Amino acid sequence: MFYSFFEKIYRKQQLSSLKKNPKVFSENIRLGVGNRFVLDKDLKKVSIGKSAEFRNYTCILVAKDASLEIGDRFFMNNFCSINCLEHISIGENTLFGENVKLYDHNHAYETSPEFRLHPSKFTKAPIKIGNNCWLGSNVTVLKGVTIGDNCIIGAGCTIYKDIPANTQVVNKQDLIFNSL
Repeated sequence: MFYSFFEKIYRKQQLSSLKKNPKVFSENIRLGVGNRFVLDKDLKKVSIGKSAEFRNYTCILVAKDASLEIGDRFFMNNFCSINCLEHISIGENTLFGENVKLYDHNHAYETSPEFRLHPSKFTKAPIKIGNNCWLGSNVTVLKGVTIGDNCIIGAGCTIYKDIPANTQVVNKQDLIFNSL
């Protein structure tokens, strides 16, 4: 009971911070418990459509000069995250299963003369997800991807290239059984 009291206060604070931000446009958002919106003060824009629902323990990060657009009637299940350093758009009537991750960036690296990873430099490319899409549990969408309208992305898929409209993608894994 004590915990739920603090969850209600935290949820109200999150909604209040969204409404007070002049670069955030949203209507009728429903939040579960433990959600985090990490919004840079110098972001371009965040637009969340009507009747968007964010279940429990989701995290939305929008960095400096980045923009995030989410259409009407969007649903995000538990433990999902959106990490936006450039631009991500998600269409209307789109739903995410649990633990879906979107990344519009990768760490920058060099391979010559020797391999060197840059932990604070990034390469970026926008993500666009169409209308009426369903991304199953544990789907990861990487930078530069466009997913057309009316797509189903099966559980466990990593999407690293464009998916045409009206497509179903499944993660077919070969199962190997060894007898003992």
